[in-house]
Amino acid sequence: MSFYQQLQEQTRQAQQHLLSAPIIARCFQGDVTRDDYVAFLLQAYHHVKHTVPLLMAVGSRLPESKEWLREAVAEYIEEECGHQEWVLNDIAVCGYDKEAARASQPHATTELMVAYAWDLVSRVNPLGFFGMVNVLEGTSILLADKAASSIGGALKLPNQAFSYLKSHGSLDQSHVKFFEGLMDRITDPAEQRLIVHSATMFFHLYGNIFHGLTPQHGLPPRVAH
Repeated sequence: MSFYQQLQEQTRQAQQHLLSAPIIARCFQGDVTRDDYVAFLLQAYHHVKHTVPLLMAVGSRLPESKEWLREAVAEYIEEECGHQEWVLNDIAVCGYDKEAARASQPHATTELMVAYAWDLVSRVNPLGFFGMVNVLEGTSILLADKAASSIGGALKLPNQAFSYLKSHGSLDQSHVKFFEGLMDRITDPAEQRLIVHSATMFFHLYGNIFHGLTPQHGLPPRVAH
C-alpha cells in the first residue's frame, strides 16, 4: 500500500467527524438558508487567506534534501493566489457586505485551526502542513460540487455565487493526483507518522468548524439594492 493510501486509511475515522456535521446533511437535503451559506463562506475566508502565507513559510523551511517538494510548493502558491478574494466576491453576490466580512473576526474554531497550522509549520515541522492539504483538497472533491449544486438549487443563487466552491470541486482532482505523487515520495517513517498525525488533527479541527457553523456567530451586514 502506497503512503498516500495509508494516509487515507489511517485518517478515515477522523474524517467521519467532519462528515457527520449536521450542516452537511442539511445542505444535501436542500435544508439550507442563505445565512448558512454565507456563514460557511465567512469562515472559509478566514482560513483561505492564510493558505499562501503558510505555503511560503513551508517553502522557506524545507531542507535542501526536499528541494523537489519546495518546487511543488511554488506551484501550489501560484495556483492558490487570490482565492480569498473569490470567497469575498461570493459573499458579495449573495448580497452581503464583503468589506465587513474582510474586517470581521473568525469564529474560535477557525482561529484554532489556523493557529495549529502556523504552529505546526513554524515550530514542529513544515511537512505537517501536507496533512492540511490532504484534508482540504480531499474534502473539496468529496463535497464541493455537490454542495454548490444543492445550495444553488435550494436558494436560486446565480453561478457567480459559487466561484470558490466550484473551483475546489472536481477541478481539484488533478490537484489530488499531484498531491498523491508527492506523498508517495515521502518514505521516512517518522515523516509519514507526522503527516498522518497532522491530517488527523486537521480533520478534527476542520470538522469543528462545520459542527459549529451557525449564522448566530455573526454575519456581515446585508447590502441594500
